[in-house]
Amino acid sequence: MKPDLRCVFRMGVVLLIALLLPALVAAEPLTLKRVVELALSHSTMAVSAAADSQRAFASYREARNQYLPQIVAGSGLGYSHGFPLTLEGSAPSLINVNSQSALFNPSLHDFVRAAKTDYEAAKLQSKDQRNQVIQDTVLSYAELHKWEDLSKHLQQEQVDAGKSEEIVNQRIQEGVDNPQMRNKARLATARVRLRAAEAQGAIDVLRKRLSELTGLPPAWIVTAAESIPPLPEIKQEEDLAAKAAQNSPAVQSADTRAAAQDLRARGEHRAIWPTVDFAAQYALLSNFNNYADFYRRFERNNASIGLAIRFPFLNWSQHARAEAADAEAVHAHKQAENAKNQVSEETLRLQRSVQQLAAAQEVADLEYQVAQSNLETLRVKLDSGGANLHDVDDARAQVNQLYNALQDANFELERARITLLRATDELAAWVGVQ
Repeated sequence: MKPDLRCVFRMGVVLLIALLLPALVAAEPLTLKRVVELALSHSTMAVSAAADSQRAFASYREARNQYLPQIVAGSGLGYSHGFPLTLEGSAPSLINVNSQSALFNPSLHDFVRAAKTDYEAAKLQSKDQRNQVIQDTVLSYAELHKWEDLSKHLQQEQVDAGKSEEIVNQRIQEGVDNPQMRNKARLATARVRLRAAEAQGAIDVLRKRLSELTGLPPAWIVTAAESIPPLPEIKQEEDLAAKAAQNSPAVQSADTRAAAQDLRARGEHRAIWPTVDFAAQYALLSNFNNYADFYRRFERNNASIGLAIRFPFLNWSQHARAEAADAEAVHAHKQAENAKNQVSEETLRLQRSVQQLAAAQEVADLEYQVAQSNLETLRVKLDSGGANLHDVDDARAQVNQLYNALQDANFELERARITLLRATDELAAWVGVQ
């Protein structure tokens, strides 16, 4: 019996450790860099971008491999009555091996270059989508950090509001305050609870979003303030719009796709040029297909090797296809120009908004400091009898309101600066990921 009890005890200890381990892990904050690395390896957008790049590379190899010999082996078995006719263009045979590859094909050469250029564009597009994943992760992480800090502050606000409501109730019972003051105190407490519920809801949603990006359970996601690097200063005199237009992977991808379309259009025009292919064939003929009855010298093993030269003289449908490709190339260039203009305009808007948001953040900070000083003054006057409790409560409510506004202003400024880093292709370096 004793050994059985020991085994049960050990199993219970192991089970307890397994249950407590997630809680222990959840207490460890995750750095911003680690969260971004997990998102890049797990998020659906990053995986889809990698798949698109792989598909583009496979298309390039498909076009390029037409210069390699394509070998097909098979058989053309069949019954012959009279003269042995062909089956699908080949004589009836026991074994048939065909090989063909392109040697000189100007059109194919341009199509291969176009496919390779498309692959380069897909890699740039994958980089842009990767930057989008980094931006989404960083903004979610920064916003979660904001709400976590605000939630701690709101807990103290709830305690203070509860104490104030209790004091007001006591003063009403003693006949010092008007009963209407009870509703005012309850309103202040209800506002704090509303803000706390909003903070908790935002925390839950952001942890869920980061969980979907990283694959971690939401309870494990706790931010670490020291892991967020300081944001670089934005100089308004710097031409960030031109910098973004030059460095943006989206603009580079659009330009590269336009170049690929030019190559594809030139390939369509060169489709009416002469082509030379290598061709070879081997066939093992049978003895039961009447070959010996119609040929004086019948040979079972037969082989041919040579060049297939083509001179396309008239192909009006190909001319029309080439004109359509020219139109698509013009359209691609206009799309690239539009993408460049959009990036430049959006970057300039962000650059100017950073200046405005910085001013708004400074105003919110000064208003909070003034309200905080006013609260401290009223507390001193309350101790000396120069102010009443309600004035202090009103001042504290204003301080709390301005503190919330300051946190919102800080985050809006942070969001604009992070988005501007993504526009100039500096976000990954700022986070510290490759």
